[in-house]
Amino acid sequence: MRSFVIGFALVLSGTGLAQAQDAAAGEKVFSQCRACHQIGPTAKNAVGPAQNGLLGRKAGTYPGYAYSNANKNSGLTWDEATFREYIRAPQAKIPGTKMVYPGLKNEQQITDLIAFLKQYDESGNKTVAN
Repeated sequence: MRSFVIGFALVLSGTGLAQAQDAAAGEKVFSQCRACHQIGPTAKNAVGPAQNGLLGRKAGTYPGYAYSNANKNSGLTWDEATFREYIRAPQAKIPGTKMVYPGLKNEQQITDLIAFLKQYDESGNKTVAN
């Protein structure tokens, strides 16, 4: 019985580690996004909209960016679950979006990317230290 409890505890702790968010690793993942998106206090819209304050924002609403009708009319609000599904396959989540990225498939990279994005408020200031 004792071996079972110890083994179970190790499985649970290993599962937690696999899901831990790492903002520094997420910044490296975001390097793929930098071709089209900016983030931070000096971020501007580019090929894609700036990513400041992404989580909690309604899709298609970042000021000054010309979104597709599909994105503007998607009815989505970016939370972790919605973004996770979107970044895996943008065209599948919002058919007709202008985002041509084929998708990020690695779950840990998605988790880390979310941790990185969560740090930035609407003004591009870091609000959470990870």
